[in-house]
Amino acid sequence: MTATDVASSPVEVPKNLTAETVTAVEHYTDALFRFRMTRPPGFRFRSGEFVMIGLPGTPRRAYSIASPSWDEELEFFSIKVPGGPLTEHLQKIVPGDTVFLGKKPTGTLVSDALLPGKRLFLFATGTGAAPFASVVRDPETYDKFERVIFTETCRTVPELRYAQDVLADTEANALMHEFVDGRLTLFDSATREPYPRTGRITDLIRTGTLFETLDIAPLDPATDRAMICGSMAMLRETQALLEERGFTEGANNKPGSYVVERAFVD
Repeated sequence: MTATDVASSPVEVPKNLTAETVTAVEHYTDALFRFRMTRPPGFRFRSGEFVMIGLPGTPRRAYSIASPSWDEELEFFSIKVPGGPLTEHLQKIVPGDTVFLGKKPTGTLVSDALLPGKRLFLFATGTGAAPFASVVRDPETYDKFERVIFTETCRTVPELRYAQDVLADTEANALMHEFVDGRLTLFDSATREPYPRTGRITDLIRTGTLFETLDIAPLDPATDRAMICGSMAMLRETQALLEERGFTEGANNKPGSYVVERAFVD
């Protein structure tokens, strides 16, 4: 049986899940791809949250929802893990296949977990860009913050394309254009290939390169807020960097000056 057969064969839908149909798939590299699927009626989420997804016969994993809360479909951005219990099959899906979707999205990368502020920094590596693809396409983000700085660090240049596409789509979208209007900035960097901006985001913050390049003031916990999503090492280092500067971690029941996501795919 092929991966497509696994995804599309008629099966009983597990409890607390819905069966959704893949509408589009785009492969960016041999390690990264995005896919879109139908959104069930009544499915509500806050931009930045994650949900459990899976295929028939595979375990379910937490995936950040990359589409904004107003989108009629759901979008996800995924890695491809050779031999991964889910992604080994998920990377082979095609339009028309079935994906199981959890009914209860959750997560900490939401504006409700942050105190009011002026600038919102989104620090991402790899597929950590997924929840921020949702956040930057949500009008509420621009109601709460004057400026949004979306940083994305990847090993290679082609891996940066997803965030670039999201920025272009956001600026071109008729609904979002009036909200964004020069207030959204993408600062991307590569670590293993030549690119106009190179280096790990934590190093670029420490040296001041991030702020010098964008001609903005350094991080200030009095007015700035931050969201972090990426590898465990990146999460720990960025958290420490922020806390050294006086930032405090927030949660849904106790807003702070930064939040971090610890849910991962395989």
